Amino acid sequence: MTSARWIERRERFRALHHDGLFVMPNPWDVGSARLLASFGFPALATTSSGHAATLGRRDRHVTRDELLAHAEALAAAVDLPINVDAERCFADDPAGVAETIELIAETGAAGCSIEDYDPAHAAIDPLDVAVERVAAAAGAARRYGIVLTARAENHLYGMDDLDDTIARLCAYRDAGADVLYAPGLVDRHAIGRLVDEVRAPVNVLALRSGPSIPELAAVGVRRVSTGGGLARAAYGALVAAARELQTAGTSTYLDAAIPSRELDAALQAGRPPA
Repeated sequence: MTSARWIERRERFRALHHDGLFVMPNPWDVGSARLLASFGFPALATTSSGHAATLGRRDRHVTRDELLAHAEALAAAVDLPINVDAERCFADDPAGVAETIELIAETGAAGCSIEDYDPAHAAIDPLDVAVERVAAAAGAARRYGIVLTARAENHLYGMDDLDDTIARLCAYRDAGADVLYAPGLVDRHAIGRLVDEVRAPVNVLALRSGPSIPELAAVGVRRVSTGGGLARAAYGALVAAARELQTAGTSTYLDAAIPSRELDAALQAGRPPA
């Protein structure tokens, strides 16, 4: 793939955020990426938990090199912009954050994210530390033309302080982030307030207890992603099938299976043009 193809995907991805709402599902491997691409989604994103599961590991137990190889494989497998879930960018200092963003850009990805949760200390970063890290990521992202998403992780860790979340996202916007994201936020009115106050494209995580996509569109959300949800749903289907085999000894789980011919066609349709 030429750098011109990467540039075109990055421009296409950035343009998707200008108006309306688009859905960006999260595949966990090349096969699921091609299958989702065949449905006509305009962009895809990696999932840290889904990718880790394919390696038999828990979330946050993938190395940076493994993430880069995964992102490169997905970017080569489909003709769609790929957004990379880069967790904490595998670095504690701004220089290391910028280096990770540069390496992600070299995989052909069109965008990536940075989180403000530090698992080493089981705490959200102090605001000044988080802003410095986002600024470093944004500087590197601008050099490559990729879209940077800054995440405020409060609502995933029991800190349901919407005022703090909004203040953080505004600070990340001012530090150069292109898209803002508060995963775990499910109240429609809170999401609407966040969209109104941050004045920048907002991504929302699709959750069972959250608003529908039309409801999110109505309050001005620009992008909806699925995180590890699709991977967990697929593993859930596997578990249900295994339990049926162990208990009833039947195979009715095959009723929900995609026919081989349809799967083959979808995988072929999801491939990038030669």
